[in-house]
Amino acid sequence: MENLCAQVISVDPDKVKILVNDMDDWKTAECKLKIGSYLEIKSDDDSFVVIAIIENFKIDLIEITKIDESGRSYTEMERKYVIDATPLGIIQDNIFRRGGDTLSIPPKTVNIAEDNTVNKIFTDSISENERFCFATLSNNANVKISVNGNKFFNKHIAIVGSSGSGKSNTTAKIIQNAINVKKQGYNGLNNSHIVIFDIHSEYQTAFPDANKINIENLVLPYWLLSGDELEEIFLDTGDNNNYNQSSLLRNVITINKQVTCGDNRSLNFDSPTKFNVKEIYNALKNFKIETHEYYNDLDVKYKNREEKKYCNIYDKMKDYFKEEYEFQASKTNAIKKGPYADGTIDKFINRFHNKITDNRLDFLFGERSKNITFIEAIQQFIGYREDNKSNVTIIDLSGVPFDVLSITVSLISRILFDFAYSSRKNNSLNSIPLLLVFEEAHKYVPKSELLKYKSSRNSIERIAKEGRKYGITLVIVSQRPSEVSETIFSQCNTFVAMRLTNPDDQNYVKRLLPDTFGKLTAVLSTLSSGEALLIGESIIIPSIIKVDKCELEPSSSDIMYLDEWRKEWLDIDFQSVTDNWKK
Repeated sequence: MENLCAQVISVDPDKVKILVNDMDDWKTAECKLKIGSYLEIKSDDDSFVVIAIIENFKIDLIEITKIDESGRSYTEMERKYVIDATPLGIIQDNIFRRGGDTLSIPPKTVNIAEDNTVNKIFTDSISENERFCFATLSNNANVKISVNGNKFFNKHIAIVGSSGSGKSNTTAKIIQNAINVKKQGYNGLNNSHIVIFDIHSEYQTAFPDANKINIENLVLPYWLLSGDELEEIFLDTGDNNNYNQSSLLRNVITINKQVTCGDNRSLNFDSPTKFNVKEIYNALKNFKIETHEYYNDLDVKYKNREEKKYCNIYDKMKDYFKEEYEFQASKTNAIKKGPYADGTIDKFINRFHNKITDNRLDFLFGERSKNITFIEAIQQFIGYREDNKSNVTIIDLSGVPFDVLSITVSLISRILFDFAYSSRKNNSLNSIPLLLVFEEAHKYVPKSELLKYKSSRNSIERIAKEGRKYGITLVIVSQRPSEVSETIFSQCNTFVAMRLTNPDDQNYVKRLLPDTFGKLTAVLSTLSSGEALLIGESIIIPSIIKVDKCELEPSSSDIMYLDEWRKEWLDIDFQSVTDNWKK
């Protein structure tokens, strides 16, 4: 039966204006009409139904002329509801498709879309094997929102929202559902491989069986650091002698790699081969205090051992790597100090020594880092450790010193990318696709051009631009999307946009969204916790969703200040706090 309570009063190519005479009669008892609800607009010949999404609605007071019992006319102000809706697609022959025919004029009827119609849109439009679900329709919990799982995970994902909007729950729920999808015929782990860069130690409660890596058991091979990363660690960007220090560092490390690998002169500074930081330090100390024959710097004047005339700098440096030497004083015109005796590398050497001896950086420069193999480094990150095979690896970054956080993220990301790239070359990529989850991404891939963010930004931007070809996908999670590298966000094809209160963040996300739905994005400031605007290639039509609750939730709950303040005064063990602080 046709519902004549609502009628189309205006049709534009991308907008439909609907007049509702009586909202109470038009709505059904079960319906909670709100922005983001779906409408059915039938064509004049009933050949198809246009599905539209409500963008906004307003109340107009319209002057109506009426006739009283005596036949005299009078006017009254009547309340009318006007709805603006955006056409999304059509249902024809029980199949929904995006876009399609425009409305015939005049359209026949307008109704609120029923559950079976909406379910048809989200379920029947995706094959059963490709359906992936983690949410319901925000205003109707009976409607499960399915995305195309292959498209969802094949291209990068952005999850953004202010603090408290439900980002952590959303991220955890997506991952929990991903590690539970299976074909029939086997028990145990599926073949998902997910790495979470957890900056606040939130996700261990959500994944108790995960492969957990923290500052205590993390082992990173420093010899795999790129040239930019090595300079970021060891050089002071504000030092006027930075250029000379950089040249020295590159030469010393290059030759040490060649010596360590059996005098292989073909190796260069960026070659991913081992070198010894203690030997590098020995060489730098020797360069600082060396003396040599006045006209020949290869004729070195040692103290307590014979002077030595070297054939080239390579042979000289091989000796300098072995230990710290003493040299003769430059008291005569025949003996001259070395070129670095003027103090230009003093601060550089101190910085180098402080880094390689810092207990907090033992995961990077300790004995384990010297001896770990490339295979062992990869296995710890993708869940192939013999003592704990797991779909999820949580890298707890909370204990990593902030000044090396960017480098740590950069190195791990690059190792995983190179592994995916090599797997592709060996035609084995499709068996082990990787998902990298960057929590609080604005902290290590910001738009800032500061040198300390250069390495991590370059690594993650490279994955954003090339990773899909090699089976490595990013999930970018941030409460400040306007501060994240635009290169990375522009490569995301699915956005889960939760509540955003900062106008800069709202505008930034609106500008980056791959589909434009006018005022629909205005809901970003009013979404409740757990609600989100889901938009992108993986979902048949953009939707305001309610993300399902996790079975095991991440530990991101707020501190109950008032509850804690009501308690009796508590004494603090300051010694334990400061002892832990110093670690």
